[in-house]
Amino acid sequence: MNQAIKIAVYPGTFDPVTNGHLDLIRRALRLFDRLIVAIGENPAKKPLFSLEERLEMLEEAVSEWPETERTRLEITSFSGLLVDFCRERGARAIVRGLRAVSDFEYEFQLALMNRKLARDIDTVFLMPGFRWIFISSTIIKEAARFGGNLEGLVPPGVIRRLREKFGLD
Repeated sequence: MNQAIKIAVYPGTFDPVTNGHLDLIRRALRLFDRLIVAIGENPAKKPLFSLEERLEMLEEAVSEWPETERTRLEITSFSGLLVDFCRERGARAIVRGLRAVSDFEYEFQLALMNRKLARDIDTVFLMPGFRWIFISSTIIKEAARFGGNLEGLVPPGVIRRLREKFGLD
C-alpha cells in the first residue's frame, strides 16, 4: 500500500522562537510525516532579528532533539504567497497556532483567504500546551528589553541573543 507523505508548513516570523513555537512544532510532527518551519520574509514587519539570526535560533533550538524528529523537520525561509510556497514543497496543510480567542479572528481570516487561493491546502489549528498559552514573541521581546527573566520561556540561545540585542550583558 503506497500512501502519500503528509507534509505541512508551519509559517511564522519567529522573532524570536519561543518554547510555545517549539511545542507546536513537536505537536505537528506527531500529525505529519514532514514539517517545514518557514520563516516568512514580510517587508511590512520590522523584526528585531535578521532572517539569518532567526533561522540560526530555530536550528539551534532543535539541534539536540532526537534524530527521529530532526530528520522530518526542515527549517527554511520563504517570500511571497504562503500557498505558492506550500505547493512548491508538496505540502497539503498549513499549521497555525492559537493561544487565545483573540488570535482566532485573525487566523480565521488568513485561513479563509488561503482556502480561497488554494482549495487543496487545508489549515490546521493547534493550541500550545497550557504552560505556553500566554507566550508570544512580542511579550518576550518586551520583557527582555527591561531585563526580565526569560528562563523556561525561550531556548537558552534566544536568551543570550536577546541580552546582546538589548545590551544587557
